[in-house]
Amino acid sequence: MFSPVIGQNSKRAAVRKALDRHKVYITAQSFSGGAYQARVLVDGEAYWVDEFRLSQLQGGLTPADLELTPATDD
Repeated sequence: MFSPVIGQNSKRAAVRKALDRHKVYITAQSFSGGAYQARVLVDGEAYWVDEFRLSQLQGGLTPADLELTPATDD
């Protein structure tokens, strides 16, 4: 059975989860030869990622989960 207390607790848990998730900012994009690349900023560190890795980051995985190395500025 669903009670107001259970509903409120689940809403609070959802907000807590959203606040704990890292933010992913796209700072540059590149389309070359049909391939997409994005330079993203996650927790103060920049990374170059493809479209698949970008979606994984936006889904909640961390750069450490994906074994990404920070971008080097040339």
